[in-house]
Amino acid sequence: MSSRYSWTVVLDPDTSAKISRYRPRQAPPVWEDVAPLVRAVVTAAVHAVPYDVERLLHVTASLAVWATVAGHPKDPDAWLRNEVIDAYVLSRAAGLQPASIRTYRTWLLRVRDALAWSERGEAPPARLHADTNPHSPYSQVELAGLRHWAVHLRGQQRSDALALLGLGAGCGLQPKEIASSLGCHLRRRGEGHGPLVHTGVTREHPLAVHAGWEDTLEELARQAGDEYLFRPRRTVEYAKNLISSWSLLHRPPDGLPKVSVGRLRATWIVRLMATGLGHNLIAKAAGLASAASLARYQHHVPPLDDDTAARLLRGPRP
Repeated sequence: MSSRYSWTVVLDPDTSAKISRYRPRQAPPVWEDVAPLVRAVVTAAVHAVPYDVERLLHVTASLAVWATVAGHPKDPDAWLRNEVIDAYVLSRAAGLQPASIRTYRTWLLRVRDALAWSERGEAPPARLHADTNPHSPYSQVELAGLRHWAVHLRGQQRSDALALLGLGAGCGLQPKEIASSLGCHLRRRGEGHGPLVHTGVTREHPLAVHAGWEDTLEELARQAGDEYLFRPRRTVEYAKNLISSWSLLHRPPDGLPKVSVGRLRATWIVRLMATGLGHNLIAKAAGLASAASLARYQHHVPPLDDDTAARLLRGPRP
């Protein structure tokens, strides 16, 4: 069989027959338009990736159909872009197990890499294992334990610990954003009666503090005034080890995890995703490039119970 690329791939008869005969179950009308391209992609990649041909056909066909219906060009180069793959797997999040979502993404990225390197006549590069999301969220028990520990610290240690927890788990800030946060950045909207928002970071919409952290951060903001909320006595706005060095010096007691900004931010993101809030809004609030970036957090989101799902699907009364 010949692919759409510039080389001919020699396949054994069994593999060639599986590719030629493949058709998805309940194939939509658009399948006839993309079928030759799907078969060509799988033909070109099947010997360069460690997956069997049936799985490659299934996931590639699924991506191709979804991308075409979504309005992307009928071109594998368009389907196999990072942002398209991420958007596709995110769209499947409600119907697949988290492990299946990660597997689909891995297969498609490997197909993309195999085609790109083969087109230049090079072998695919060695894959080094790296966790796409090294930060797992804290459990409710862990976060409650850290908060209890922080409240019972003394003086500046207490303020620093609560600022770190509140800006991370209550606003989803990144390390540099936490470091640059001043007390005057936290303000109430609506003549002092609205939500507490952080005005010191750039977001498309006002970044509201999670309700569970409003009182704590408002108290810290009054104390800090125009000074930094976290480690106000420092002489530089940010240093690489500013937060990590504090965490090393101030370790929670045995049984509690260490304080990690990455895990606090992941906790904030996953908690919002679990509410059913629109992914586009969450991504904008987190300062992410697109909602597709949330795919790596999906496996941490607990499934909705029936009552919550029914309430969200029903929507508000007119």
